Amino acid sequence: MVRRAFIPSLYTLFLVLILAFAGAGLAASACSSNTSAAGAGGGGRGGRGRGSDGGPAPVVTTKVTEKDVPVDIAAIGNVEAYASISVRSQITGQLTELSFREGDSVKQGQQLFALDRRPFEAALAQAEANLLRDKALLAQAEAQLGRDAANAEYQQLTAERQGQLSQRGIISKDQAEQSRAAADATAGTVKADKASIDSARAQLVAQQAVVDNARVSLGYTIIRSPIDGRTGSLSVKVGGLVAANTTELMTIARVQPVYVTFSVPAMHLPTIKQHMAGGQLPVVATPQDADPQPAAGALTFVDNAVDMTTDTIKLKATFGNADLRLWPGQFARVSLRLATLPHATVVPAQAVQTGQDGQYVFVVKDDSTVEQRAITPGQRVADDVVVEKGLKPGETVVTEGQLRLEGGARVTTDLSGRGGGSGGGRGGRGGRGGNRGQGRGQ
Repeated sequence: MVRRAFIPSLYTLFLVLILAFAGAGLAASACSSNTSAAGAGGGGRGGRGRGSDGGPAPVVTTKVTEKDVPVDIAAIGNVEAYASISVRSQITGQLTELSFREGDSVKQGQQLFALDRRPFEAALAQAEANLLRDKALLAQAEAQLGRDAANAEYQQLTAERQGQLSQRGIISKDQAEQSRAAADATAGTVKADKASIDSARAQLVAQQAVVDNARVSLGYTIIRSPIDGRTGSLSVKVGGLVAANTTELMTIARVQPVYVTFSVPAMHLPTIKQHMAGGQLPVVATPQDADPQPAAGALTFVDNAVDMTTDTIKLKATFGNADLRLWPGQFARVSLRLATLPHATVVPAQAVQTGQDGQYVFVVKDDSTVEQRAITPGQRVADDVVVEKGLKPGETVVTEGQLRLEGGARVTTDLSGRGGGSGGGRGGRGGRGGNRGQGRGQ
């Protein structure tokens, strides 16, 4: 019995201890919450008491300037060789000599290749021999003509005398007719000789053409550069067989000068044509490489049709390329200068803000307050914007810090943080006041 009574007593004591500890924890939480609220109230009062008089907002400003501004059209262009020639042989033969190295710069008329000359030398010798034969045949025909012409003349005189004798009855009529027939036959021989001479002369002209053709073919065994330019890679090596008009030996590209081809929206075409009437338009091309040095050229070609698929017009600019900065196939950033705006009002692009009513800037007045002023922006050039209306040169505009501004706000260009920093310091002291209040609350 004693043991049974003791067990419930222990259970009851355990429950009492748990409830006691729980009550102590709730009391401590309530005390901490009251203390935090008191401290926050004290800090808030301290902040409002000394932080509400924040100083002018720090900003970065700049002056509105006046300068000449170029009006450019930007595009991406492709460098093209001024001329590109595919070098091929006009005869079939074996390549025997190479007079340059791949990638060399060559001049017009410089020897590049040599083919085997022996077959063409033999053909030329044969043609010249045939020409001499034909000349001899012509001379023979001419001599035959002379002989037959003399004989014909004699026969003609004889026939006339025989006719006279026949009329006088000295000889028979038959003898006179025989003499006339012989004279007519001789005259026909003369005509045949003249025809033979004409044929011999024609043959001589044809054979002369054969000789000339053989001589030209022999000249084709030496292949020379048709233009000034830079050679490409070879497709046939020495000893290889070259087929006439089929085998491409290499290509030569003229790189001084060069073209840069680019396209611009067709909406700019009227403006381009208008300014081209006053002279050539300058173009600047900057290669997209590790050394982006710009090259200067001039617009020399406007295509005769607009590309309907892209609504662009194709243009070409010519560059002297004396320093070989531009290379065929290379991409380049192109800037076509249409005109220059004299005495334009210019501000940095970061000063221009966009609102519901359009674009505006914050203008700093003499009393260090700002005015939100609407502007009419124009051409943008690099990091600057041309202002057509709304600003005058010499005025001061805000370029950084616009987010904290509104019309009439006071600003300072002192970026040491005096206004905002001092307000923050006073707020900090207000916080310390809250801590003291917390201590008093406790």
